[in-house]
Amino acid sequence: MCPAPIEDDGKRGFIIPIGGGEDRVKEMAIHRKFVELSGGPDADIVVIPTASMLEETGPDYHRIFSELGAGKVEFLPIAQRSDCDNPEFSEMLDNATGIFITGGNQLRLSAILGGTLVAQRIRRRNAAGVPVAGTSAGASIMSEHMVAGGSGSTAPAEGNVTLAPGIGLTNAVIIDQHFTQRNRLGRLLTASSYNPFLIGLGIDEDTAAFIGPENVLEVVGSGTVTVVDASQLTHSSMWDARPGEALSLLGLRLDVLNEGCRYDLTAHMAYPPDEHLALCALPVTDGDNTA
Repeated sequence: MCPAPIEDDGKRGFIIPIGGGEDRVKEMAIHRKFVELSGGPDADIVVIPTASMLEETGPDYHRIFSELGAGKVEFLPIAQRSDCDNPEFSEMLDNATGIFITGGNQLRLSAILGGTLVAQRIRRRNAAGVPVAGTSAGASIMSEHMVAGGSGSTAPAEGNVTLAPGIGLTNAVIIDQHFTQRNRLGRLLTASSYNPFLIGLGIDEDTAAFIGPENVLEVVGSGTVTVVDASQLTHSSMWDARPGEALSLLGLRLDVLNEGCRYDLTAHMAYPPDEHLALCALPVTDGDNTA
């Protein structure tokens, strides 16, 4: 178990995008690890259910985190942009040791939170060491560039993804969720072709990528995380493709990671599971030898 990063030691907190549809009844492995990282019995978790139109979303996560031993759980009833100016909400976020953003509609989420004090507080708390998790829409909005919509398809094509600004916890990745279940490989490949600098993360349901402060992620859950690395593209037809035209993308690298696998977002390297390593720890490399 990793120590909870609730003290400001100069390292940002974990960023935890979840693919949606997570187990909320049985093992609850993803939620359990999030509570541990947030401080366990000393945790002060703030839930942001803004993306959802369902009244029970906030209370449901209150129940989940409380059952898993979190010391304190609150949720912010933010339904419109003016709610983000509430000083009480800012104070709650300032005291939070864990922040959780629920699923729903990511454009509703970005339209309400984008550019507000709440979004600013979330970034500051994460930079100060507080873990931020988000499921489904809450996962997509974490990155600087957000997948806002698009059609499910296996092949990349011009126009089959819509992008919008996220809240910018990371500028290293672009995230898609419900990935295998909704056949979203094509739109993630298309998103990666727009900006090959970004690493695409396609996250299945009941699966999370725990991205540590050193930009190493570990997969937790029953599905997979598909990593699309377009940084070494040798050719892309995106720039002159006609609307709806299939794309050629040469030199892509794709890794599929199940539970326990790790990926170093800085070194662009994937690692198999190792039961002897702590969450998001990597082997120590000395030259060509890996311990």
